[in-house]
Amino acid sequence: MTDPKANGVKTLGIRLPHELHAQFALVAQLDGLNLTDAILRAVEFYVETKRSEGDFAARAQEALAEIEREANSRRAAIQALFGDSEPADTSATRSRRTTDK
Repeated sequence: MTDPKANGVKTLGIRLPHELHAQFALVAQLDGLNLTDAILRAVEFYVETKRSEGDFAARAQEALAEIEREANSRRAAIQALFGDSEPADTSATRSRRTTDK
C-alpha cells in the first residue's frame, strides 16, 4: 500500500447509498480497517485493475498525446501574444484573427 503522506494527500468526498455504506463499513470493520484505509485500498485495487486492462496503455498514450497537443497550442498562443514567434498552427490562429475583426 502506498504511503499517502509521502507526497501529500487530496481530500475526496463521496456519496454512497445508505445500504452500500453500511455494507462497506461492516466489511472494513471485519477486516480491522477504518473507512479511510478501506477506501484507500479500494482505490488502489481499482487503479491496479484498470492498469491490467488490454487497451488501458493505448488509452493512456492517447490522453498523453492530447495533453501535449493542448500544451503546444497554449504555448503557441502565449508566444504569439507576446510576439516571441509565430504559432506552429497559423491557420487556426489566422482564421480566428480574421473572423474576430
